[in-house]
Amino acid sequence: MFVAEIGEPSRFTDAAHLVSWAGLTPKHRKSDTKVHRGPITKQGSGPVRWAAIEAAQKVPASAGWLVSSRARIAERRGRNIATVAVARKLLTLVYYGLRDGHIRALAPARAAA
Repeated sequence: MFVAEIGEPSRFTDAAHLVSWAGLTPKHRKSDTKVHRGPITKQGSGPVRWAAIEAAQKVPASAGWLVSSRARIAERRGRNIATVAVARKLLTLVYYGLRDGHIRALAPARAAA
């Protein structure tokens, strides 16, 4: 689904542009010193947004840091917001996988000691 809809990843300058294109970024309205953040924009590709949300809901327990980050965000902000946040992270991984030609591990990089 992602490969068919996204196409060539070089169209996007970075992963944030892909996530924005998929409509998974929050609305951002500013007026003088007030900032209003709303729900996701839902602009862009509906199938990519749908696939990312579905994948985020079905993250296996073996994907440790994704599950723990979803639980941490859900505790503070709610389950739906946490699912969208994980979908953004998954779409970022998809972008780098398509761009580099190999799938990155779901485990975070270990810091050099």
